[in-house]
Amino acid sequence: MLVDDEALALRYLELQLNRIGGLEIVGKFQLPEEALEAAPRLQPDVVFLDIDMPELGGLEAAERLQELHPPVEIVFVTAYDKFAVQAFELQALDYVLKPLQTDRLETTVRRILGQRGRADRHAASPIRTAAVRCFQSMQIDPGTGEPLPWRTAKAQELFAYLVYRRNQRVRKDALMDLLWPEMEESKAQPLLYTTIYRLRKMLDNAGLSIKILKSSSGYGLDLGDCPLDVEQWEKALSEADGLSLETADGYARLLEAYAGDYLAEHDYAWAEQERQRLQNMWYHHATALGRLWEDHGRLSEALDWYLRIQQKYPYGEDVYFALMRVYGEMGQIHFVEQQYAKLTSMLDKEYGVSPSERTAEWYRNWRAATN
Repeated sequence: MLVDDEALALRYLELQLNRIGGLEIVGKFQLPEEALEAAPRLQPDVVFLDIDMPELGGLEAAERLQELHPPVEIVFVTAYDKFAVQAFELQALDYVLKPLQTDRLETTVRRILGQRGRADRHAASPIRTAAVRCFQSMQIDPGTGEPLPWRTAKAQELFAYLVYRRNQRVRKDALMDLLWPEMEESKAQPLLYTTIYRLRKMLDNAGLSIKILKSSSGYGLDLGDCPLDVEQWEKALSEADGLSLETADGYARLLEAYAGDYLAEHDYAWAEQERQRLQNMWYHHATALGRLWEDHGRLSEALDWYLRIQQKYPYGEDVYFALMRVYGEMGQIHFVEQQYAKLTSMLDKEYGVSPSERTAEWYRNWRAATN
């Protein structure tokens, strides 16, 4: 399919492609809006698309074409070298400069035909079930055990944010403010289209069922049949039977499946609330498990869990107090003293306060009983 707002340029491109051969032209349009309307019906394999068009530019048109017909490949046609750089960043199949050179266009046609052969083999393969992971870092495992490489950090953050807001539509302006807060909208908008296009091509090339959806209000994400680790973990924890000695081992396995804090490797301010919520959930269930072992005299198991909690989250007083209690029950005087000293130092350094009266009173009573 050919799209160019200049009638003579459109006619010349058609004549050149017909002369080279190998491609069937299913439609040609001067208005990109008409091309978008026709694309779902014509199902083009490749669109030759002029970048510099009034009203609807080629970059936005490419992004919308890919949303309407994900397998489509784009060849940008432009009179300006600066757009060629953007074409490569957009992961277009190719670009050609105006005025068109026959030998350069022949190279593009050969590339198209080679790409179509690979695409046909790809289409014969079943859609893979990926796994999306948010514990520790944002990853997509396409079913091979090796995560997909991210082309840019912005693409990774955009996908992570759409996963976070997966049950909602996110406005374009909100995404631009999130990813390029200091940039003018006229400059940020092409970057957003480019990043969305990259993500769609990455997902499609990997043969995944994950789709980035577009509506009048913005973008959304459909994970298809792809499992999301944090969602699965939270669901399993909420559906687990009540905590008891009989279910404790199952709870322990669920807590061990918490493979790192939510997007911990990324400095995303917007992820902090979700990170804290999941941390609190793990902390609550982990301390409940430790307390169960403690209440039933299973001090070694209780000690193991309290130490795990302290290693993950060393800034809460409760876990120090719990360790002091268990070490006290075990007669480990040195370790009780050690935990109280560590707690006192941590609270002073981090918060400028002393241990709570509850903890201090327990410690005084314990010392009096052991002297």
